[in-house]
Amino acid sequence: MLGWIGWMRLRERRMLIWANRRPSGGRLLMALDRWLSTVTHMGGATFTLAAAILIALLAPAPWSAAGWQSLAAVAISHIPVAIVKRKLKRLRPYQALPDVNTCPKPLSDSSFPSGHTTAIFAWVVPLLMAGSPWTFAIAPAAILIAFSVAWSRMYLGLHYPSDVAAGAVIGTATAIAVHAFWPENIPFL
Repeated sequence: MLGWIGWMRLRERRMLIWANRRPSGGRLLMALDRWLSTVTHMGGATFTLAAAILIALLAPAPWSAAGWQSLAAVAISHIPVAIVKRKLKRLRPYQALPDVNTCPKPLSDSSFPSGHTTAIFAWVVPLLMAGSPWTFAIAPAAILIAFSVAWSRMYLGLHYPSDVAAGAVIGTATAIAVHAFWPENIPFL
């Protein structure tokens, strides 16, 4: 069992180092660097909660209900994230591994699970489940943003692959549960 865990840790660190590489020249690579350094903020609480509220208040049905569901999913999903972060206290990659690239003013709380990844998946999944013909139109952009936020967390040296995978699972599962139990007969939602 310990051999398997060691093997998994080694593979995870290799994947992190690969995801954490910095582009060396070229406009496309520099644009990728800017994209990942910017899109990561879309997984923050400020963006996901504010965007969910705006969609809930300003968008027509079924997007309004999806906005309320996103708001609920983001809020609820952070309960297990906060509990697990407090219990496990995993060091972030830039704190535990040499030569990991990171951003200015990196976070220093526990690494596992990724709260940004949890938030973006909790925010995006209700929008993808809205049941509108436009859902297929926004799906590629929404999925690109969600996976870009997840990847950016490794790119910035803030999370391991298992951190972002756990965040994606928590955010997605919470959003699906909120959607499943959402009362359809509330007129203003």
